[in-house]
Amino acid sequence: MDQTRSQGTSVLMEVSNAMVKLHKEQFGRGPTNARTYFAGPDAMLCVLDDVLLPAERKMVEIGQQERVRESRTAFQAATAADFVTAVETILDRKVRAFASGVDPDSNVVFESFWFAPSESDADGHGMLPAERTAELRE
Repeated sequence: MDQTRSQGTSVLMEVSNAMVKLHKEQFGRGPTNARTYFAGPDAMLCVLDDVLLPAERKMVEIGQQERVRESRTAFQAATAADFVTAVETILDRKVRAFASGVDPDSNVVFESFWFAPSESDADGHGMLPAERTAELRE
């Protein structure tokens, strides 16, 4: 992991690559595009595009989006620990919650992670007390 970072790969790219790898292992093919973003100090979102299998795309065409949602959700629940472990290893932070969502019509999956506050996070909001107080005054 440190070797990868020294070669210029960002932590967010490492997470994106890990999500693509896990999807490929789980479904037999991975998304064609993946981007990961921090959503504040304690949340992260990975957006995976072009994720559906050919059979799932056909199901969407005939109006069976809910079946695609149900099957994807079941697979994600069964393998959630793999996704959490990958992110915890890359970021060296404890994942407090993980959720996966799929939009079959848009052929997109969202992998969401919420982290336990870091040791330096005194108030649980990603800010030190003085920063939090200043934010509340604004």
